[in-house]
Amino acid sequence: MSQRLALAASLAAALLCASAPLCAQGMRLADTELSEVWGQALLNLTNTSLNGYDFTRITLGADIQLSANYSNVRLGEYSYSARNATGADIDIGTLRFGRSDGSEAQRTVSITDPYFEFVYKNTGNAATREVVGMRLGFGGIQGDLGVQLNAISGSLLINAGANGIIDSHNDTLSGKRWDGSACGSSSCAVTLSQLGNLVAGDANGPSRDFFISVLKQGLQFPAINGVVTDKALDGFWLNWRDRVSAPSINLPPPPNAAKPPG
Repeated sequence: MSQRLALAASLAAALLCASAPLCAQGMRLADTELSEVWGQALLNLTNTSLNGYDFTRITLGADIQLSANYSNVRLGEYSYSARNATGADIDIGTLRFGRSDGSEAQRTVSITDPYFEFVYKNTGNAATREVVGMRLGFGGIQGDLGVQLNAISGSLLINAGANGIIDSHNDTLSGKRWDGSACGSSSCAVTLSQLGNLVAGDANGPSRDFFISVLKQGLQFPAINGVVTDKALDGFWLNWRDRVSAPSINLPPPPNAAKPPG
């Protein structure tokens, strides 16, 4: 994997230098000059171990402003009878990053340090070594998202203020395969289907624990930014419990139209 990363970095450097003649002129720097130069790699590779599993995380050290619209996001199709009958582990009818009916700052969602993390077991034995799964996540996410949540497999904690709290910890199936009528507790006032707008992050900073994983078996992922997440179960799983709120309910997802030219 490290050889592939090195090759990719070399190709990227070659492309960047293609139109710059000075890039081809190697120049030595004295120690005093080198001490004044600093930087950070675009890709960061981290290897860790936890509970008998080995993890390889590739983090893109970047700050991204994202405006995007997705529809009919279905992950983990299945046909057996479960909480929401036939369907998918994750079924999101609408997913919009940013909104166009608010301030200029609300047009985009800020994402920092996106990463992929791969999980292995039995890495010390070539005969039994295998990939268990992976996850895609963000070190931080902040902004407005428009959603239509039909079914979610995962661990959620969404603060709807006076309207109630959605918390998978109160659910009898611990959040696995919620349908749109689920709310996490028989006494809560809000269900998944009533949520049209979610806000990631708050005055304390961005939300730090968002990830979607796909696994052969349930396991605990290493903490990100000091935030310990719930155990992710087999199949597709969505984790999002840190600094997530719903400012309004029973409203459709806010629009996210393209910014007019000029």
